[in-house]
Amino acid sequence: MISLKKRLSLTYAVFISIALIVLTLIINRFTVVMFSSLVRDNIRERSEEIVRTISGQYNPDTGEFDILSLEATGMHFTHEGYIVSIMDNQGGIVWDARSCDMQQCVAVMRTISDRMENRFQFKGAIQTSIYPISYWGGTVGTINIETYGPIFYSETELQFISTLNRILLAAGAALTLVTVCLSIRFAGSIVRPILKAGEAARRIAGGDFSVRINDGYKTRELHELSSSVNELAMELEENERRQKQLTSDIAHELRTPLTCLQGNIEAMIDGIWQPTEERLESCHEEIIRLSKLVEDIDTLTALEWDNMVLERTDFDLARLALLVAEQFIPAARQKGLRIILDLKPSPLNADYNRIKQVIINLLSNALKYTASGTITLRTAPAPGRTELSVSDTGIGIAGEALPHIFERFYRADKSRSRNTGGAGIGLTIAAAIVKAHGGKIEAESEPGKGSVFRIVL
Repeated sequence: MISLKKRLSLTYAVFISIALIVLTLIINRFTVVMFSSLVRDNIRERSEEIVRTISGQYNPDTGEFDILSLEATGMHFTHEGYIVSIMDNQGGIVWDARSCDMQQCVAVMRTISDRMENRFQFKGAIQTSIYPISYWGGTVGTINIETYGPIFYSETELQFISTLNRILLAAGAALTLVTVCLSIRFAGSIVRPILKAGEAARRIAGGDFSVRINDGYKTRELHELSSSVNELAMELEENERRQKQLTSDIAHELRTPLTCLQGNIEAMIDGIWQPTEERLESCHEEIIRLSKLVEDIDTLTALEWDNMVLERTDFDLARLALLVAEQFIPAARQKGLRIILDLKPSPLNADYNRIKQVIINLLSNALKYTASGTITLRTAPAPGRTELSVSDTGIGIAGEALPHIFERFYRADKSRSRNTGGAGIGLTIAAAIVKAHGGKIEAESEPGKGSVFRIVL
């Protein structure tokens, strides 16, 4: 199986090489077209120069051309590839390069033909251009110039084209080599973070959740990849920590009541204590408390692991708060407390039973930690949200304990036992339920002056 680095390098190299080849061909074609146009203009200008030169050989006094000069000039032009013949006004031949040296004319044309067809892959034919010979506004004859057409290159011009092609070929080869090197380097810069992410994923799969990828990439996709792997590792590490912490907390919370229950039952089995109704009732209460603790832990675990399915319905939060508060009024009266209700209609779409459990936990917490004064339950609807708060005049919470009150099994009042202070997960369950609804819960408190718990949904 081919590696990603090789695949990327090969892909970049192939595409860029094809682009360079196409660009080279375009440049070559454009150069040839432009150069051919220049050569065509040169041929035309050279032909006009020949006409001017031949015209200069005319003697108006005798009405004839200087044949010796024509022969010297004409044969010179023949070597350049221009076969010249001169006619007078009556159509008679004044001078003809072919008649002068047919072998030389044939050799020159053959050389030009071979040069164009074999070395330039251009097949042309002999073309004749006719120019008048004018003198003082009158025509004294015509000049026929035969050339290989439509264009032909001299040896120097063809050498220039060949050199240009070699330069383009060498430049293309050099650029291709540079492209391959840059492609390998660039592909490596992309593949390295992916390989690091793969290695990190393998270590995470092996249980090493401490692995992190140094995220210094400027490319958005690579940054997102490294961030996702790091977030995955942190989440799994946190889940593992939570699982270990939960196991430790459960063992700690169950150890004391189970030890007490075991001791009582063993004492009754050994005959040390009589199994009186009062002692059996005490054991039964411990069992009920343990069952309630296990039920709360199960609920909390489901909420924290996002396994709880919320059954959302439309209801009035104020009405629900009133129904819950009525259940706590008798207990509040026994302690000499007064429950104040400031409830405004607050339409809400949420899980009725879960929100009810939140209100119960908050009121129960306030009742436990308030010895005198009042407990106020308030709802405050606002556009797009609903707020519920429970405030009391209880003992309050110390500043250093406030950030931890929503943690499992945490008690702000260390002096309270499990019998009077609960298991320490009521607020944790309330926070988990609010979080599952996409809301937030917060607390404000001052020691000796009471606390305020507020949820926003």
